[in-house]
Amino acid sequence: MISYLDFEKPVAALEERIVQLRSVNALHDVDVASEIGRLEAKSAELLASTYASLTPWQKTQVARHPQRPHFRDYVAHAFTDFMPLGGDRLYADDLAIMGGFARLNGRRVMLIGHEKGHDTKTRIAHNFGMGKPEGYRKAIRLMELASRFGLPVVTLVDTSGAFPGIEAEERGQAEAIARATEACLAIGVPMVAAIVGEGGSGGAVALASANRVLMMEHAVYSVISPEGCASILWRTSEKAPEAAQAMKVTAQDLKRINVIDRIVKEPVGGAHRDPAAAARMLGAALGEELDLLAKHTPVQLVAAREARFLAIGG
Repeated sequence: MISYLDFEKPVAALEERIVQLRSVNALHDVDVASEIGRLEAKSAELLASTYASLTPWQKTQVARHPQRPHFRDYVAHAFTDFMPLGGDRLYADDLAIMGGFARLNGRRVMLIGHEKGHDTKTRIAHNFGMGKPEGYRKAIRLMELASRFGLPVVTLVDTSGAFPGIEAEERGQAEAIARATEACLAIGVPMVAAIVGEGGSGGAVALASANRVLMMEHAVYSVISPEGCASILWRTSEKAPEAAQAMKVTAQDLKRINVIDRIVKEPVGGAHRDPAAAARMLGAALGEELDLLAKHTPVQLVAAREARFLAIGG
């Protein structure tokens, strides 16, 4: 059962009508196939046109959709032989950031990413994808392990930001994020990052300072949430749509100004409508990028990564 966003109400009305007609057809043996076909075509056309002209704020809503695929979904549909590794060897295991060995189209990789959870229980367990210091220190450990064994690193970024709680600050949140960013820039193996949902602030950058940064078609990536920006500039979160427009949070805007390198298409209607297809599209794109990076030496990879980020805004 798909959860509809506010701007999808016309599509929701058509799809509800289709369900009703199918029920009539099943119960009363009435031939309404032609009408169902007409409504399905109209619904598909309306869905495609709606998603072809989303505003930045609407894309933000899609990126946060409760049924949007997260780390575990991409592991299930795009990777094989995933072997999770836990703990930072200092404090604890943070389930907001997960990682381990995996295979992508037969290639061994170190896979790291944010997991938000899908229901109340799992969202609480994964802290809504907001990493704590131990999560970023775990990511550092896994990146260094990958570098030691010559394995490319793939990261899937999906967080509203790092956890801002007082206990995280007490355990060195800012230092952990800075060290994770440093580790991304320093490892001598290919690294590809993909923004698959929300890419929020330093909590995202700490896993996204890669040779190549990909972004799903309806994902968003910014230094602060639109609501946070609006609260600062206008003293009200009601201005979030205007903030999203001004902040250039969409994949299309960020590709235009060279903050990201590639946009990965999503199924029509967003990744939440077909998580398996979205995962296959992302897996194919990641594989292509890793094939290109495999031709470079460790020294070249580190130098190119540094040059890439120094060039932003130049």
